[in-house]
Amino acid sequence: MSDAWSAEEFTARLRELRTRYWDSHPFHLRMHAGTLTKDELRSWAANRWYYQRCIPRKDAAILANCPDPDVRRVWRERIVWHDGTKPGEGGAENWLRMAEALGLSRDEVLDERHVLPGVRFAVDAYVTFARTRPWVEAVASGLTEMFSHGLMSRRLADMRARYPWIAEEGFAYFTARLAVVSGEGRSTLDLVVRNCPTRERQEAAVAALAFKCDVLRAILDTVDYYSGTRP
Repeated sequence: MSDAWSAEEFTARLRELRTRYWDSHPFHLRMHAGTLTKDELRSWAANRWYYQRCIPRKDAAILANCPDPDVRRVWRERIVWHDGTKPGEGGAENWLRMAEALGLSRDEVLDERHVLPGVRFAVDAYVTFARTRPWVEAVASGLTEMFSHGLMSRRLADMRARYPWIAEEGFAYFTARLAVVSGEGRSTLDLVVRNCPTRERQEAAVAALAFKCDVLRAILDTVDYYSGTRP
């Protein structure tokens, strides 16, 4: 069996996947350029909702598979962040507020009438991955957090500038997420490095992160293909 990579080399292998992140997707580039129509933004928000609502289910699967109580104590906070501690709170609620600011009704987002089959397939595959793979691989798949802070900062600035018709409360998801995503990325990376002592586990972690990048790009591929046709 091959020798394990050093922590530095392992980290470098994970960071190399930065080029596969969805920030360079043509749909995102048009979003930041301010050339998306209102219908295109609404379609994006309605479909991205399905991903947002499934994140706590993914995290719950990690909790169910993880035997380490210290990890579980930390990881459960992610579910609380998305679901809140009561109705009307949390990241999912903030996403609904953005959808409303874009002109969608809460009901049409919640009943998922606009969710495209390709988006549903990709997101469901991600949840299934978290349920069926070792917990540390599921955690590693979430290392897209390492790449998201810059994208989120740029998106917030560009959407405020390019789409001034969006009410400020519509950006609550991004402003709240910016406060935590950088720290989550660092802590998740440390967790993966500590729990992948063998080359086999390290390679599986890299493959998991690559899979997550593919899931994210598949979501945008689908939305981009149907761009402007729904809702």
